[in-house]
Amino acid sequence: MHGSDSTAGKLTIRYFAGARAAAGTPEESAPAGRCLDELTGELAERHGARLAAVLRAASFLVDGVTCHDRRAPLPAGATIDVLPPFAGG
Repeated sequence: MHGSDSTAGKLTIRYFAGARAAAGTPEESAPAGRCLDELTGELAERHGARLAAVLRAASFLVDGVTCHDRRAPLPAGATIDVLPPFAGG
């Protein structure tokens, strides 16, 4: 990784299933330097009540690993997957 990496200082948020529909986009970026609770609050404000409801019930992967500590800082360049509850469990 060299200084021109376009993901430096950013998070990539990827939405799946109902989260994608609620956000109105499959993917977006956000500045790094925050925890998951802060990020989801910002995303809810950006996209509205429908996504806020999905985010309250969703599971989150940080670079493919389940996030258990919603207050831990998210590393710059990380990919956050938003996985809403799936029917039929």
